[in-house]
Amino acid sequence: MARMDLRVRLLGRLLRAVDSIATMDDERIRQAQQTALGHNPVIDLLLGGVAAGVGLRDATAAGETGPLPVRVYRPEAAPAGPLPLVVNYHGGGWVLGSLDQADWLCSNVALSVGAVVVSVDYRLAPAHRWPAAAEDCYRATVDITARAAEFGADGERLAVMGDSAGGNLAAVVSLLARDRSGPPIALQALLYPATDLTLASPSIRENAHAPVLSEADVVAFRDHYVGGLDPADPYASPLHARDHRGLPPALVQVAEHDPIRDDGLRYAAALERADVPVRTTTYVGMPHGYLSFPRLCRSAPQALGELCAELHAALEPAARADDGHPTRRGEVLA
Repeated sequence: MARMDLRVRLLGRLLRAVDSIATMDDERIRQAQQTALGHNPVIDLLLGGVAAGVGLRDATAAGETGPLPVRVYRPEAAPAGPLPLVVNYHGGGWVLGSLDQADWLCSNVALSVGAVVVSVDYRLAPAHRWPAAAEDCYRATVDITARAAEFGADGERLAVMGDSAGGNLAAVVSLLARDRSGPPIALQALLYPATDLTLASPSIRENAHAPVLSEADVVAFRDHYVGGLDPADPYASPLHARDHRGLPPALVQVAEHDPIRDDGLRYAAALERADVPVRTTTYVGMPHGYLSFPRLCRSAPQALGELCAELHAALEPAARADDGHPTRRGEVLA
């Protein structure tokens, strides 16, 4: 195991001064969900700001039970005509997180890929337990794709992405799209995803006291999300799908010092066994959520570059160097 980066250790100390989900009651969770994150110099130091040259607008998309807020990112210097479409699902353990949290990632993807990115603000647990978030994200993706022209996008060039719980939702949306006959997805970008809510990954114990996310946090987020329902249902735990054949090509990024690192690695291996093209990268020395802390986690720029390169290759066929999306594994030092 690589030595943990000093900035990562400092980040862990900073976050330990904040409430842990493992100690928050329902009222404290409701307060946290209602607190607008916004942008200020301190927040942007940690989470990054909106990339220059990207226009933002807020809109709505259909959810399972009603309209959902979404945020649309489009490069201001983009050529006329429809751009590829990327639908994002934010992280936060299905309990926390917001559209503001994803501004840095989504705006940089829009700028670097030359795509329209639409980020979905799904219903949160524990008020709305599984499968609310999964069904919201699938329904919104169907609606956004059908209305792609309204956003200046091409719904036939579609990718999905998400980090942490959002990575879980991107994988679940990909399963639902396969099982419910669409929409076709060119790439699922899964950033340190949760894929096994039975919590069987060895890394959960190995990294039980890791910075950013601990074993206690993992258990608390899972319990708030699924409650007493079956955590092995494939639409909660995509690793447990009976068959992974026919799923979209995938990029799976994981962090070495992450309790759910093996969720991503095990899911990538399952996709490979099903002959799904997948690129898997382990960011050595990094904690869970490194792309949420781009100013403090030194691997964030390289991880963003890999993400954007994979999205560009999947969504711009002329940019592909070959006819496939070959399986690749690698590690990147912090």
